[in-house]
Amino acid sequence: MEKHLVQADGNGVIDVNGQVSPVTYTVSLKEGKGQSYEVDIRLMAPRDWLLQRGFNRDAVLVSQSGARIPVYHDGANHHNGTNQDGANHHDEGSRHDGGRLDSATAISIELTARDDSCTSEADVLGKYPEFDSFRAAAAGRF
Repeated sequence: MEKHLVQADGNGVIDVNGQVSPVTYTVSLKEGKGQSYEVDIRLMAPRDWLLQRGFNRDAVLVSQSGARIPVYHDGANHHNGTNQDGANHHDEGSRHDGGRLDSATAISIELTARDDSCTSEADVLGKYPEFDSFRAAAAGRF
């Protein structure tokens, strides 16, 4: 059973087809299988902004660390390959609508990703500076 360890917020930029906008996002750390950790990444983006920029199923979050993380609308056809930061970013949400947006979709759209490539505390803290404020409190806890 996965154990939720900590959650933190970050500030970054969402990139849709080369057009960018500031965005806040949440990262949640959980124990994964074996000695691994999972980081779930979630952000909300305005539907109309996404549609006006030709959003289809995925966008890129440029995180606080500068990592480019693919994020997907619920139901998107997720890729399980690695991206530029060497991590496996994917989400296992339902796939009922293929991830496509239209004007009937909710006004605020959740985009998500999951990084299951972290194998140590140092790995997590190195890749996700959003967790820095928890570093002292977490010493020896994860």
